[in-house]
Amino acid sequence: MTDRRMLARRFETERPRLRAIATRLLGSTADADDAVQETWLRLEGVDVGRIENLSAWLTTVVSRVSLDMLKAPRRSREHSWQVQPWRDEPVAVDVDPAEFAAQGERVSVALLVVLETLSPAERIALVLHDVFGQSFEEIAIVLDRTPAAARQLGSRARRRVRGAEEPHRPDRARGRRIVESWLAAAESGDLTALLSLLDDGAVLHADYGETSQVVEGARAIAEQAMLSGRLAAHSTPILIDGRPGVAAVMHGRLVSIMAFDLHGERIVGLRVLADPARLERLGVAAAIEPPAE
Repeated sequence: MTDRRMLARRFETERPRLRAIATRLLGSTADADDAVQETWLRLEGVDVGRIENLSAWLTTVVSRVSLDMLKAPRRSREHSWQVQPWRDEPVAVDVDPAEFAAQGERVSVALLVVLETLSPAERIALVLHDVFGQSFEEIAIVLDRTPAAARQLGSRARRRVRGAEEPHRPDRARGRRIVESWLAAAESGDLTALLSLLDDGAVLHADYGETSQVVEGARAIAEQAMLSGRLAAHSTPILIDGRPGVAAVMHGRLVSIMAFDLHGERIVGLRVLADPARLERLGVAAAIEPPAE
């Protein structure tokens, strides 16, 4: 397998499987794409003739790359913008981890919240074994542990996932109320109401694609929100990474999404994604329900 073109074709046949593994390990399609690309770069740098089982080698490498990303400080990783409709009914997480495998590339946000409580090694062991059927001998190579230690990690992670309660249930009701109050105040241009929702030190980060913006302070953010009243009128609450958010849809087109960072009853941060290319690449439009007209 020394022909690089043949190798590239073989890698492309493996790419969907590798991306599925990375997506479930990382909970982010954007991070998963980065992990798969890094796997390809590493493949280009090795003597392929010495690889006995390419599929197994690629699985090990993409898992190790994902493990390194999980260990990295969260601030160094791209925000995943994992989006779900915000339905009234709670999303249960007391499911068998194997059900994770049947969800395609859309990963349950509720389950992701639980997985975030696991250590990177526990997460690797659980997902690779329970979802992708990897043996603990194979997982031990990824984790640089003994098979017995890998098995113990998987068992501990499985117990924690199955015994987890729905995360942050009280906060969801509070978050919904704050989001709806925000939209109502922005639509009506009520500066006093907007200020009452914002922490004095709140910061807004906006990504428009070619440009970005940072707005600091409650008054500056509130004044900008008042200029976006028409957008607020066409927005609907959604969940972003399991947290409160809104999606603005105008004339059938997704314009932007915004995530709220809350502390108690106040908004301490707002993150806006209005880059059309990223919204399309992340599949946000397909992940949400259109707002009622």
